[in-house]
Parts: sequence; structure tokens; C-alpha cells
Amino acid sequence: MRTANGGEPAAASLRIRGADGRTPMGSERMEMRKRQMAASAKPSSPGPGQPRGGSRGSNACCFCWCCCCSCSCFTVRSQEEQRLRPASYELRRADLPTCEESPSPTLEEASAWARSFEQLMLTAAGRNAFREFLRTEFSEENLLFWMACEELKKEANKTIIEEKARIIYEDYISILSPKEVSLDSRVRELIDRNMAEPSPHIFDDAQLQIYTLMHRDSYPRFLSSTLYKDLLRALSERSVEA
Repeated sequence: MRTANGGEPAAASLRIRGADGRTPMGSERMEMRKRQMAASAKPSSPGPGQPRGGSRGSNACCFCWCCCCSCSCFTVRSQEEQRLRPASYELRRADLPTCEESPSPTLEEASAWARSFEQLMLTAAGRNAFREFLRTEFSEENLLFWMACEELKKEANKTIIEEKARIIYEDYISILSPKEVSLDSRVRELIDRNMAEPSPHIFDDAQLQIYTLMHRDSYPRFLSSTLYKDLLRALSERSVEA
């Protein structure tokens, strides 16, 4: 085998020879590929419009070299948005008031709820049972809004009234809220005009609309629901045992 000074290029000594003494074409291509890979591994100065740091990272987008367009960025951003959405919703759910404290209703009290919607809404036990039913229909916000309006009417301090009115507006009137209640445009416009100086009765028209909606729509289904029937049966069995 001749040396590099003997006339044959030194790189030829690195080629793999086949059984017939010839150099396979695949080996030559492999050698060229290795040289190209070695050259690309060396750091080079960034060209115009190319970010510093040499070649693109493993997370770079397959359509361009720009780091702001990396596939990982979009993936991480999408995952973060999906994570924050349920987290935000859960925080709002956690802000909902808990059930009112009340003694367990008697059979007579629970039976009276079927006589009128007013009887159901008069007692804390009735509202708790109705709220539990509304939760199964994903309309719990209607009762929560009504209850918040009732609490607002009890306030006399102007500062507290303004703060509570703002919270009620953001929670139940704003179209951006997941707990927005269904109101007509006339009532919404009236509330918007009065929010500059809210009074304890700023939501009276809206409260009446939601009360009527629950009375006509949800109340009949509550009376025929398994939840209410199971409650009556349990109270009946308890009264017999006593």
C-alpha cells in the first residue's frame, strides 16, 4: 500500500475495499456524508437573520429556522392554555358559596315544597335541595344569582353596596363570565346604565326574570326528579322508624 507521498491520496487508504479490490460506491458516499456531518458540527458565525447559537435545536420547527416558530413553543403554549382553562374554571367553582346551614327538613316541610315554588324558596333546606337539583342540570348559577341579589338588598353601606354590585355583575351579568345568567337586552341595558351608582335594588328586574325562569322551567322538573322523590322517601321512612 502506497503512502500519501507515493501518489495515491491519503484519504484513499481509509476507503473500504471489496473482495474484488474495488472501492464500493456506497463507501465513497458514506465518507462524504461523514465529512459533511463533521463540518456542520463545527460552530459557525450566524448569518443575517439567523439566531445565534449555531444550528437549530432539536425542537426547531421543520418549516423554518426561526426559534420563535419552534414546534415545541406551540406545543408548550397549547398545553399551558389547556391546563389554565380548567384551573381557572375550578377556581371559579371554588368561589361559589357553600350550601346554607339548615336543619334537615321534616316530611311535612319537604312535602310543602310541592305546593308552591314560593314555599320551596322560603326555607334554606328547600333552597339547598333545589340547588342540588340545578347543579345536575348545570344551571346552579340562576339560584346563586338570586341569592346574591337577596344579600345585596340587606346592605346599607354605600361602599359595600358598590363592591357587591360589581362582584355580582362580573359573576352573573358579564358576557365573559362562565356563570352568566340569561337576561333580555332591556334589563342588561338598564343595569349597565345604573352601574355607575349602584343601589341595593339595581338587579331587581334581572332577579325577577331569573326567579320566573326557575319557577316555570326548573321547578316542575325538580318535583318529578329522582332527587326530590328519594328525599321524600327517606324522610317518610325516618318518620315511620321514629
